[in-house]
Amino acid sequence: MSFAFWARWFPFLSWPRPDRALLKGEFWAGMTVGLMLVPQGVAYAALAGMPLVAGIYASLVPALVAVLFSASTRLGVGPTALTSLLIGASLTGLAEPGSAQWVALAAWIAILSGLLQLVMGLARFGWLLNLVTSPVLSGFTQAAALLILGSQLASLTGLRADWGAVWTTPSPGLFDLTGAAFGLGSLALLVLARRWRPNFPAAIVVVGLAGLLSWALKYADAGGAVVGTLPSGLPSLYWPGALPWSSFSALVMPALVVTLVSFLETASSAKVESQRSGERWNENQDLIGQGLAKISSGLVGSFATSASFSRSAINLYAGAKTGWATVFAIALVLVVLLWLTPALYHVPQSVLAAVVVTAVTSLIKPRTFLRLWRVSRVETVISAVTFALTLATAPRMYWGVLVGLLMNLVLFLYQRLHPRIIEVGLHPDGSLRDRHLWQLPPLAPQLLALRMDADLDFASASALEQRVTDHLAAHPDTTHLCLLAQPINRIDVTGVETFAQLLVLVRARGGTLHVSGFKLPVEKVLRQAGLLDPGLGLATYRTDTEALAALQQLAPRQAHGTPGLSPA
Repeated sequence: MSFAFWARWFPFLSWPRPDRALLKGEFWAGMTVGLMLVPQGVAYAALAGMPLVAGIYASLVPALVAVLFSASTRLGVGPTALTSLLIGASLTGLAEPGSAQWVALAAWIAILSGLLQLVMGLARFGWLLNLVTSPVLSGFTQAAALLILGSQLASLTGLRADWGAVWTTPSPGLFDLTGAAFGLGSLALLVLARRWRPNFPAAIVVVGLAGLLSWALKYADAGGAVVGTLPSGLPSLYWPGALPWSSFSALVMPALVVTLVSFLETASSAKVESQRSGERWNENQDLIGQGLAKISSGLVGSFATSASFSRSAINLYAGAKTGWATVFAIALVLVVLLWLTPALYHVPQSVLAAVVVTAVTSLIKPRTFLRLWRVSRVETVISAVTFALTLATAPRMYWGVLVGLLMNLVLFLYQRLHPRIIEVGLHPDGSLRDRHLWQLPPLAPQLLALRMDADLDFASASALEQRVTDHLAAHPDTTHLCLLAQPINRIDVTGVETFAQLLVLVRARGGTLHVSGFKLPVEKVLRQAGLLDPGLGLATYRTDTEALAALQQLAPRQAHGTPGLSPA
């Protein structure tokens, strides 16, 4: 078998042969991303309700599998805020966060969503992801970002009780002021670092300094909430056990939404990479790579991963050119997991909350709704409904995505069922335009000239037939019909039947059906149906120019009693 065959299934075989100059650049890019990956992985594990070490596991094995089997090799794969929130919200009420049952269910979500992505990639079904439009994704991500912020406020501010107690009996004693100082101070430092040095791995620096300060102040000994003991060593193979039908049915919808949202996160990063590299994005291979990564994550007792837009952007900004940068980042995570987990013991949990909050604030973009409103008010409403339902249905917030997707499909079907059909006239500049909009005269007496900007299929055929019959009923003197068919790229059986019906209507009036600009696929289908055979009542033209020349002779012919034009 050829090298191209093996490289198709094992993309890492196509990586460039490393040399000293390449490895030097890849090393520093990998270190930059790796220093961000460790604190974010631990923080996102807390967001997902998982044991904190699971975040490091998710930054190790799945990241390696993804970079080896994905077409986009410079993506920062690992835990992400959005996917972690989906997992944590989906499992609420099904198990106790951090318990063995919770871990098993989270692993099953990773395995199920990974299998679905793997099958979609192998079947070349990546195009299905285009069903989720930007307005739906924007509404969902912004609502999810607000939910993430809300979930982290208690940890960030050191709140010891629930927010109800704060409203009923507000007191400084409800807060751990030292923890609040750690959280809010870390948040301020991270925001400043992101503004002034966006490519600097500020998260690991802030986490390290906070851990040192916490150790010096003996914050853990005073009862402060810290990361605590993390097991060191490589993750072992994990099997979550048999899944009862009741649990399986409860995980189907979360697995579907995790599959959808996580790969849309991947798509947003992969498209940026493909634009910079000048190569076409292979979405099906990325589906395979991301699916295998999720499966591997579940099999080491971790949770579903995705491609982080922020880490991917920093990887590109740091000069990464190949997958070797990700390999170096994974090596750094491995070093931390084997020897440096005790260094995370004293890190306050409020600092982890600050890491999460800093990461998700970039997802909140209220001006997006204003820009969308100027482009499409209908799609703005769809985005707003997705946003509102995501908030209202939390923790089952996947209903926001599903309703938004359904509304978008309804809009698509409505637009297909109501195509733009205009009666054309000749504009003084020589172009064919909407006759009624520009107040133009008809192309010829007793003629209806139409252009439909859509395919002639089951969705649009009824609208075209209705438009013609309504006009013929309102104008009994109309005998000729001209169809400018250049925009029609496809025709199906319903379209063929409608074309035949239009031909019958025109022939019954003793007129001619004039058709210009048939494209080869449409012409081939109609010819096979026997509707383009030479005979009275049909005239075809290659171009609109030919059709206009023939139609301009229509009035003189009618004046001399000629029933119609001969077929072209």
